[in-house]
Amino acid sequence: MIEVRNLVKKYGNHLAVDHLNFKIESGRIYGFLGPNGAGKSTTMNIMTGYLGATEGEVFIGGHNILKEPEEAKKHIGYLPEQPPLYMDMTVREYLEFAAELKGIKKAKREDEITEVEKLVKIKDVEHRLIKNLSKGYRQRVGLAQAVLGFPEIIILDEPSVGLDPKQIIEIRELIRKLAKKHTVILSSHILAEVREVCDHILIISKGKLVASDTPENLERLLGEHNTVEIEADASPSDIRLVLKSVPGIERIEIKENGEEACTALIHEKKGQDVRGHIFRAFASAGIPLLTLKASGTTLEDVFMELTQKDIIPEALTKKAEELEQEEEVQEDAGDL
Repeated sequence: MIEVRNLVKKYGNHLAVDHLNFKIESGRIYGFLGPNGAGKSTTMNIMTGYLGATEGEVFIGGHNILKEPEEAKKHIGYLPEQPPLYMDMTVREYLEFAAELKGIKKAKREDEITEVEKLVKIKDVEHRLIKNLSKGYRQRVGLAQAVLGFPEIIILDEPSVGLDPKQIIEIRELIRKLAKKHTVILSSHILAEVREVCDHILIISKGKLVASDTPENLERLLGEHNTVEIEADASPSDIRLVLKSVPGIERIEIKENGEEACTALIHEKKGQDVRGHIFRAFASAGIPLLTLKASGTTLEDVFMELTQKDIIPEALTKKAEELEQEEEVQEDAGDL
C-alpha cells in the first residue's frame, strides 16, 4: 500500500528524516512511534503530500506522491493532529465541502456523507456549528472527512490527544472498526493505546527507523528475562516434576497458596517463549492450570531502549536481517 524509499528531509543543516525505508502492507493497523523531534510528523506530512522531500520517494498504491500527487492522494484519508475544521460551518456543510474537494460525484455525495456520519457517530449533530461541538466530536468530524471517499489508507496523527478517557475508548473502537476495511496508520504518544490497537509498530528515532515488528515480538526480542506466572492445583514437588521436562526455563520460584494450589514464577531464558510447552506439559500430566500469564519487558521499555541509544540491540538487528531475507525470497518467488 505504501512504500518509502531512501527518504531524506533537511531543514537547513538539520536532518529531520535520515534515509528512511519501510513498507506498509494492507489490512493492518500500524503504530508509528517516536519521541518529539524524531521526524515522525515530518515523515507523515511527506507521505500525505503536505511536504516535499529533499531526497527519496514515497509510493502510495503504486503512485509517486511527489510526481503523481492527485492519483496518490486518492488512496489516502488524513487526520492531522489539529483537524482542519471550519468552525462557522455546520458539520453537514463541512462534510459537503470536503466531499466536493475530494471530487466525490454529486450523485454519490449525499449517501456517502450520511454513511460516514453514521460510521463515526455524528449524525445527531450534523446541523450544529462545529465551534459549538466538544473536543471529542470535533475529532470525529475530522475523522469523518478523512474517511470520506473511503480511501484504502487512513492516516491518523495523534487522534486521541486532549480527549477524556471515555472519548479515547470511543476513538479506539472506531479505529478497530475502520481497520476491518482500511489500512490504518496511527501516530500516538500514548503507548498503551498503540499496544492495545496496533498489529505492527514502526519506531523512528533521530530520523531513522529503529524497529519494525509486532508489539509482542518487540517486547520479547528486547526482554532480558521474561517471566511466566502459573497457578496449579498441585504440590510444589509435582509442579517441579512437570516443569523439569519443559525446555527454555532458567529458574523457578514456587509459593504455596493454600492446602493444594501453588503459584510458580517461571523465569525464561532470553528469547524463549515457554507458555505453549508449559500448557501441554500440565495437560499431559493431568494437572489443571488455574492461571497462565506472561510478564516482562513492556512496550514502554522497548521505546526507551530504542530511542535513547545510538546502537540498535543485536537481537533486533538479526530480526531486521531475517525480515529482509524473507522479503527477498518472496520477491524472487514472485519473479518466478
